[in-house]
Amino acid sequence: MIDFIYNNINFNSPAFQKYTSKEQGDGGLSPGKLVFTEELERFAGKPYPEILKEITGAKTPTTFNLGGPALVPFIHISQMLNEEAFHVRLYAGTGKDEMADTMIKLLKKTPLNISGLKTTSNKATPFTDVFSDPDYDDGHGERTFVNNIGAAWDYGPEDLDESFYDSDIVCFGGTALMPNIHDHLTRLLEKAKEEDCLTVVNTVYDFRNEKKNPGEKWPLGDDEATLELIDLLIMDKEESLKISGKSSLEKASDYFISNGSKAFIITNGGNDLIAWSDGPLFGEKKRIKLPVSARIKEKIQSGSIREGDTTGCGDNFVGGVIVSLADQLRNNHDEALDFTEALAWGVASGGYACFYTGGTFYEESKGEKWDLIRHYYDDYLKQIDKL
Repeated sequence: MIDFIYNNINFNSPAFQKYTSKEQGDGGLSPGKLVFTEELERFAGKPYPEILKEITGAKTPTTFNLGGPALVPFIHISQMLNEEAFHVRLYAGTGKDEMADTMIKLLKKTPLNISGLKTTSNKATPFTDVFSDPDYDDGHGERTFVNNIGAAWDYGPEDLDESFYDSDIVCFGGTALMPNIHDHLTRLLEKAKEEDCLTVVNTVYDFRNEKKNPGEKWPLGDDEATLELIDLLIMDKEESLKISGKSSLEKASDYFISNGSKAFIITNGGNDLIAWSDGPLFGEKKRIKLPVSARIKEKIQSGSIREGDTTGCGDNFVGGVIVSLADQLRNNHDEALDFTEALAWGVASGGYACFYTGGTFYEESKGEKWDLIRHYYDDYLKQIDKL
């Protein structure tokens, strides 16, 4: 999808508060969460363009960029891995419109293989308006998302051909924004495991199921047994609580552990992440708690970063983890992988996304992003070595 990013939107302003959610699943705005355009229109009783004009003060977007919880991680992966040794391919669908043309032009600025991208609908290419408040949460910043699913309604399992499963790693990113994929996730994961693929699932706020059953547990696949088909599950705090149906991170962690999770990561903004491995993939059964990068946090709080925002931090975190998985699989062969190393690449990659606007970084030359991030990775390893 395309992200239209509006910086410096005050979430406490009367214009924003006017459209703030009053109860779960009612279609109103909520910091850190996503809502669909049509649901916000129902909540407000007016067309979305009018709502957008009020919230932004009729300003044009600060920028627009490639976005999405599958696309952004995979652009990052393609930039960080040696393209002679790794093949990184995106499978997705667009509408037949100018936005799709814009998306393809932007994608051609990246090394990502888009041969799996196809026109699957006459509906609009998906887009998200991202409202960013850098002062929210004591200066940590937060975003609010208004998403138009559009053509993603018409993308389904039949659009994933056999080449999708001819991979060492298959990833399902933000499937809640692709309903026909999300509702068949269990079968797709089963197919991937039949083909001996390592499976990664990273989640996104599931407004469709929140709207259907406000305050209730979100489904991830057909039942809890789906967790056993996922080699690594990556969520943020809100998603982990909703998918588990629990009220705290500790209880959510216990839920995933007791229901067969092989490994999971729960990010929590500027707070410590929680990770768990049951052993097979990462070598030993353990629970890990790690902070964000102190160096990146200090740089943000110093005020020296003028143009950046938190959009895409979670997506780049996912990309960084997968970069490490792929690299370790290639070099370690049958040996267990290092979970802490994968988490460190995730932290460095996610944190670095705060230094530029939007989730996608456009390189001037191949290897530029790796050179920029590896210093933060090295520094972070020294930071956590002292814990």
